[in-house]
Amino acid sequence: MSGQTVSMKEPVCLIENDSDGKLRVVRSALDILDKIDQHVVVVSVVGLYRTGKSYLMNKLAGERKGFALGATIQSKTKGIWMWCVPHPEKRDHTLVLLDTEGLGDVEKGDEKNDNWIFSLAVLLSSTLVYNSLGTIDNNALEKLHYVTELTEHIKVKSNQRDGEESSEYLRYFPSFVWTVRDFTLTLEVDGRPITANEYLENALKLRTGHSKKDQAYNLPRSCLRNYFSPRWCFVFERPASGDKMRRMEELTDADLEPAFVEQAKEFCDHVFKEAKTKTLKQGLKVTGRLLGNLAETYVSAIRSGQIPCLDNAVLALAQIENSSAIERARAHYQKGMADWVAYPTETQEELSEVHAVMEKEAVAIFINNSFKDEDQKYQLELMKVLQEEYEKICERNYKESQKACESKIECIFAPLEEKIRDGSYMTPGGYKEYCNDLKLATSEYRSEGGRGVKAEEVLKEYLERKAIIGQTILSADQSLTEAEQRAEAEQAKREASERENRAMEEQLVVQERLRADQQRTYEENVNQLMERMERDSRNAVAEHDRVLQARLKEQNDLLQQGFDDRAHQMQREIDALKGAKAQEEEKKPSFMSTALDTVGTAATLFLPGILPKVGGMAVKWLSKWF
Repeated sequence: MSGQTVSMKEPVCLIENDSDGKLRVVRSALDILDKIDQHVVVVSVVGLYRTGKSYLMNKLAGERKGFALGATIQSKTKGIWMWCVPHPEKRDHTLVLLDTEGLGDVEKGDEKNDNWIFSLAVLLSSTLVYNSLGTIDNNALEKLHYVTELTEHIKVKSNQRDGEESSEYLRYFPSFVWTVRDFTLTLEVDGRPITANEYLENALKLRTGHSKKDQAYNLPRSCLRNYFSPRWCFVFERPASGDKMRRMEELTDADLEPAFVEQAKEFCDHVFKEAKTKTLKQGLKVTGRLLGNLAETYVSAIRSGQIPCLDNAVLALAQIENSSAIERARAHYQKGMADWVAYPTETQEELSEVHAVMEKEAVAIFINNSFKDEDQKYQLELMKVLQEEYEKICERNYKESQKACESKIECIFAPLEEKIRDGSYMTPGGYKEYCNDLKLATSEYRSEGGRGVKAEEVLKEYLERKAIIGQTILSADQSLTEAEQRAEAEQAKREASERENRAMEEQLVVQERLRADQQRTYEENVNQLMERMERDSRNAVAEHDRVLQARLKEQNDLLQQGFDDRAHQMQREIDALKGAKAQEEEKKPSFMSTALDTVGTAATLFLPGILPKVGGMAVKWLSKWF
């Protein structure tokens, strides 16, 4: 999707600690996210303090300065800082970089705060970068104990048991990149060269024992394997000498070790290419505005002493986003109609054509910004809102047409009115002169443009008011015989009937066009709804496949490493995933049919012009997809 983005010159704080030590979202940062309509790729970096996290984030932003680097043992970054820039490779995407407070800061000494910072980084990102120094050994993995406590700080469902592990986490959690700084070893196992990714996976191998020591050894490794997929690793040599390290913000690539520069470039290229759009469950793609609401929802739960629940957060966000989507669609429609409609329009068709364009765009805005619209409640509300807006515009068009017609009549028929006032027609032969002047003025009026949709109706009403005057002039014209007067009176009636018919035909054309507009409104909404449901279905299936493939890979790894019991237990989870995917495929046609019937049945309440056989429409539309 295309849309508005921002390009920040420097980072701002997104989440900070208030005076009571509680986390809170910074309003000014939310205001920035609120302006981003584009989908976002969110990259968070976490790790122990003073390990060089901020340098990597500055590189991703394409800048030397931005996130504070610092040159002392004190942690510079507090809370979570945000930097939004246009994505360098993904068109119509914004790259959101989140730099987190260093974990294990001795000055702060708040383990609970560290856990929440780590959890929020996981919840908000589509790619999580864990930064550490030295090597990936047992000591490094023990320092990553935050990952073993994720289920204590994040729940998928409100009724989930404490510590319960579930493949559902894979639907929400980001991909994982471990960056190892100041790496001095040779990437080699048993004399065989290996890649950095193989180095990570080798470090995550489990022990086959059952002792407490073995369980403690396996716990962080199992959590990383269960919660994060795919996983990558990058190793970096020391960038420069100690003296230069204290001036990193001042250095160019030419001042750094060539190997480090190349490694940093490979890391950035990987993130730009592989980091995905931030999504929620069932593949729902996140915009900047939605990301801000997501951060606010999670932090609000933490501040109230609750454990953030992912499903509940999605439901809460759906209400916020769907209501907002309606208002955004309405605003777009109102602005478009105001910009493109010149009152009065010459015909109803002219107004209808502008309405059709703006309505289609408004529905697209709603469809692209809404999600989890259960029972199409919000889309039906949008249909009603746009219909009400269109009715207001039509009403204004009628009034403007009436004013324009009355103004033209006043001008064109002014000479005739003057003759009536001075009695010019109250003479022998005056009636024929009156009829001739009336015919000429009527012809001139009908040749004028800019009269709008009530041209004949306003003319009819005006001439009806003049009928008694015409009868008076006819009666006073002594040049006409009684028979001629009767004939002229009959002609006047025929002309009045003709004007009545023209006015009725004019209004019938308008009403028929309005009924066609309502039918098109229904079909436009159904068409875009079907496309959205099909897209959501594909995303949901893709998510099922991603989780299933991750579990199959993990099962295969367990079998190769001799963990047959664990692999067997995982088979039940794999079977459940396959069953869930099959159920979703089976219910899709009936679900779509129900949605169409819901929209059609409800729409007849405020779109009386649509086809009454909604079920038939459902069959028609479903046949396009199945």
